[in-house]
This record gives sequence, structure tokens and C-alpha cells, in this order.
Amino acid sequence: MKILQLCPKPPFPQLDGGCIAMNNITWGLIHQNHEVKVIAIHTPKHPIIKNDEYVKFLQFTQFESVFVDTKVKWPALLKALIFNYSYNVRRFDSKNFHQKLIDLLKKEQFDIIQLETIYMAPYIQTIQSYSQAKVVLRLHNIEHKIWERLVQNEKNLVKKLVLKRLSSSLKKFELSQISKVDAFSTISDVDYSYFHQIVPQTIGATIPFGINLDEYVVDDDYIPSKEPKLFHIGSMDWLPNIEGIEWFLNEVWPLVIEKHPHIQFVIAGRNIPESFKKFKSKNFTIAGEVPDAKNFILAHDIMIVPLHSGSGVRIKIIEAMALGKTIITTPVGAEGLDVTDGKNIYIANSIEEMVEKISNCIKTPEICKIMGENARNYVTLQHHNNSITDKIISFFNSLIHENSKSNESIKSN
Repeated sequence: MKILQLCPKPPFPQLDGGCIAMNNITWGLIHQNHEVKVIAIHTPKHPIIKNDEYVKFLQFTQFESVFVDTKVKWPALLKALIFNYSYNVRRFDSKNFHQKLIDLLKKEQFDIIQLETIYMAPYIQTIQSYSQAKVVLRLHNIEHKIWERLVQNEKNLVKKLVLKRLSSSLKKFELSQISKVDAFSTISDVDYSYFHQIVPQTIGATIPFGINLDEYVVDDDYIPSKEPKLFHIGSMDWLPNIEGIEWFLNEVWPLVIEKHPHIQFVIAGRNIPESFKKFKSKNFTIAGEVPDAKNFILAHDIMIVPLHSGSGVRIKIIEAMALGKTIITTPVGAEGLDVTDGKNIYIANSIEEMVEKISNCIKTPEICKIMGENARNYVTLQHHNNSITDKIISFFNSLIHENSKSNESIKSN
């Protein structure tokens, strides 16, 4: 099978969940002897870094990229607000990328062209004008729901109105694109059900996020500390992460410290806001961008994921579970995961519940060992990349087979 994968940012280095989700699909398909070509947009926020991963991608995928300046420009934003089109998506619509696609599709044929996220949807018409391939839109989350939740939680009236307008135009665009492709896939059943109810005529499937468990080695000698170290790791330029950590530091952390004066909380990630650096607490530490996320996770005990907005699946949660860590999150953080509160994850519905669950782990650190083992077992059963790749290939084959049957029917008529 020959597959073209189009990405809104380079799938390497694997700095965030989106990069990991795209990267794992690529290598899963290649390892099962399918031919994959990758073209990505690179931006000021997500540049091309010519490291070992870049060389490997170049070798196995004939990787290419196009620079697109996605920085927010206020005149363009104002125009989008006035004429009610999605500025979020329009920033990724590039004439140079369209031309790159046209040049490629004139020379090469593909069986499947997969668009990673709604931000690659502006290229659907160009693809369909120059290719007979089946077009699959892979939706990493329900993008407009992230923005709707941000609207709900925003207190500044002006920002609230702008966010509401942006989320409305994004929703309109996102829902309009699914009927234009041959099929869509989502990472969670929750997201699949949402899109399927709105566009039931478009073929769809849930293809969960998968990881290569060989790369997530659990410390078998791990003994939970009597004073477990709390941590959070994630892209700190993503609004839901910023909002969640601000809530945790202001509402939850003071109550935890009051009960457990010596407990530590450390956050790691790219582009940590200055406001976090000004937060005054001797027990709170900022690690910044760490060289190895897995080693950072292994060095700590309890992962805090205090999300109140967002959509899709939190990939860093799955990674931490694969490394045998205890997770304490909110219902939004656990959304899309087939997990059980108190068995393989802790889900807190309020400030009081989050404080209580953290406190129970501190008082009885042995819980972290049991929860970590259950978390690892969950990932092994639900998110092993080998089985996920099998699902993708089966899904792609069904689309190609459907195309073959249609061609045979036309010929017989």
C-alpha cells in the first residue's frame, strides 16, 4: 500500500502528543512494509530540526516540508472575525503547499492520502482534483470543543467574545469538511460518536493512539517514596494546559501544602508562561523543557493533569501510564480513555476530590505501585502500537476494496 501522510507540523522531534501520534502511525505502517511519504508544514513554532530523527525520516519517507508563517496577525484575525471564517484553519492554508501537492500528485499515485488534523483540510479540494486516492481525515480531537470550553472558562469579556467567534467559525468549518472526504478516523470512541451522529453518511472508525511499548521500559525495582513527588509535563503553550495548571496552582495546591507541607510539585514543558515563574511556593519547581520526557516521568511519582478544556485523548497520560505512573486528572483529562477511576487512574470531579486523592496517595504510597502496574496493563491491552497499526491497515484496505468494487460495478454496467 502506498500512503501519503500530510502533517500540520513536523512529526519529529516528538515534543508533544500530536507529534507522537503522527510519528507512531508513520513507523507502524513502515514496519509492516507499507510505503509512506510524509509532507509537513513547518512553522515558527514548529521548525524543522535536522537531528537523527530528521535523517531517518528523510531516508524512509522521502520527507518534505513547506514553511508557513502561522503567527497570529491582527489585521487577518480582525478580517476573519468580521467575515466569520475560521482564522485558526486559514493560517495553515498555503499556496506553496498547494503547489507542492500538485507537483507531487502529477508524478505519483497513492492508495491513501491521510490528512492529520482538521488544519490540513484546506488541501482536500486540491488533492481530489489531482488524485484518485482515498482521502482520510484523521481527527486528533474535536478541535472546536477545545475552544468552546475555553470560552466557558474565560472571565475577560472581550477575550470571551473573540474566543466565541473563533470557536463558532471553527465548528462550522470542522463539521463541513467530514462530508468532503472518503472517510474519517478519530482517536477515541467519544469523538467518533460525535462526528458520526452529525455526518452518518461518511465512513468512519476509531483508531486509538498507539505506542511502541519497547520504548517505555518500566522500573521493576520502583518503590514509591514516603513523600511522593507530584509532576506535570506537557506543552505549556497550549491554552488548556495553561488554564489547567493555573487552576491547580491557585485552587488545589495551597490546600495540598496545608495538609502536607513537605510535598513537592514540579512542571516541565516547552514555553512555560512567565506567570508560572512568579508563583511563590518553596515546594513548587519549574523544570522547563527537559531533554528526555521519559526519564523525567520515571524520576517522579504522581502525574497531575488538571484539564478543564480540551478534546481528544491526552497522549502524555498514556505515556505516563505506560511507564507505570499514577495519574490524577479531571473528567476532561480522562475523556476518550477507557479507564476506571480507582483502578488504573484517579479522576477528581472537584477541588476537594483532587486534594483527597492526592492526600490518599501521600498517606499510602504503596497505592502508587498498584496503580502504576494497573496503568501499564491498561496501555498494553488498549494502546499497543502493533495492534493499532493492524486496525489502520484493515481500515485502509476496506476503503481501497470498496473503491475496487465500485470500479467493477461501473465496468459491468
